[in-house]
Amino acid sequence: MARIPHRRDESRREKKRLRSRRHNPDGTMTLRDHLYELKHRLGMALLALLVGCVAGFLWFNWSVGPIPSLGKLLTDPYCALPAGRHGRAEFVPGVCQLIQTKPFEAFLIQFKVGLAAGAVLTSPFWLYQIWAFITPGLYDNERKFTRIFVMLASVLFTAGAVLAYFVVPKGLEVLISFGGETFITALSANDYISFVLVMLLIFGVSFELPLLITMLNRIGILPYRNLKAWRRGIIFALVVFAAVATPGTDPIGMVALAASMTVLFEISVQIARVHDRKAARKAVAEGWGDPEDYDLDPDEVDEGKAGKKKADTSAAGLDDVT
Repeated sequence: MARIPHRRDESRREKKRLRSRRHNPDGTMTLRDHLYELKHRLGMALLALLVGCVAGFLWFNWSVGPIPSLGKLLTDPYCALPAGRHGRAEFVPGVCQLIQTKPFEAFLIQFKVGLAAGAVLTSPFWLYQIWAFITPGLYDNERKFTRIFVMLASVLFTAGAVLAYFVVPKGLEVLISFGGETFITALSANDYISFVLVMLLIFGVSFELPLLITMLNRIGILPYRNLKAWRRGIIFALVVFAAVATPGTDPIGMVALAASMTVLFEISVQIARVHDRKAARKAVAEGWGDPEDYDLDPDEVDEGKAGKKKADTSAAGLDDVT
């Protein structure tokens, strides 16, 4: 009976060794080990989300040093509206509050907001768990590219959410102005918080567009030639997407989202152009194709051949030394 814990410790050490890049650089595992690794990574990702959810739930009502509470951050756009018929209703003069229309509605909203905030705050960790599960089967350069992808994905999502946060007050002001003198605005907490969270999510996910296009271009699925030919159609599709995706037919949010996605798309197109021309110069220099097929200038062809010649000369010199 005393040997069972010892065997379990050895099994755990073996599984830990399989996850180590130093002891297992090729990521060779049996199907059983892969399933255990998947279980382990999912468990760690869910644990991170749980911790983030608890932190977001507590942050909803409490401020952290100079950082205001999450509830205040979410209600500030609503409270920035002018009080009265053209803005929010004030049941207590000078106090800006949302309406709770159902029992425990405030608790459920706080839980929903905490979960969303926790997912964003812990995104580097659970994205890393996904990356760590995939990377054992990748080469070193692919692992490096994946690290950059995880970092840029978090940065772009945050940038989109921040832009949405500043767009929400203007969009709300336009939307509630349609009622004129006929309506008085008194938004329920659930409707307003859902509107803000959807805006943050839509902007955050939409800002991942250049990363997606760059990845598809890198693996050869979406070359620059196709992006150049489809540019007008894609931009029109982005405008349509912005009009459909923004909740409540918000014109300010639609214009901001469409303009941002268009700029990000153009940046990704230029990144694809630089990448494809560099790859084309290399291909022509090594005799893999005709310069006319890649739309290269003579100077670019000569530059590629000169670079190849220099590399061959350096390699030959290294061989002589060895």
